[in-house]
Amino acid sequence: MCEFIISTVPVWPLVIYAGCVLGLVAFTLGLSYLLGQHHTDRATGEAYESGIISTGSARIRFSSHFYLVAMLFVIFDLEAVFILAWAIAFNELGWAGYLAIVVFIAILVAVLIYEWSIGALDFGPSGKKLLKAYHKIIKQKAEVNQQ
Repeated sequence: MCEFIISTVPVWPLVIYAGCVLGLVAFTLGLSYLLGQHHTDRATGEAYESGIISTGSARIRFSSHFYLVAMLFVIFDLEAVFILAWAIAFNELGWAGYLAIVVFIAILVAVLIYEWSIGALDFGPSGKKLLKAYHKIIKQKAEVNQQ
């Protein structure tokens, strides 16, 4: 047969504590409402931007490349935490832990090479494209000077 054990710990101190906390919060909010400033200037509801009047919408579109960079940062940051945890427990893990971290780092390097190969780490225009455009401009200027 199952018997229910009834707790003999009194609950009233917890109820009194919770009531005191709620009372203190209500008192503080009420006091700030009564003693605080009440004004409705035209700029009261606007965001403060270091004294600069805000213009436009805050809802602008970013390239998906920014989100890719953020995700890569989070992924590699978490992997650094795993490697740090391994380093702290190095003595207890032994050769099995060493082998596991070698495999883990090998996978990280493989992913990094893959991301580099697909161009996920290209943060601007290609250097070759810039040089080609520069040479084209120089060539056009030379042609104009010859005429």
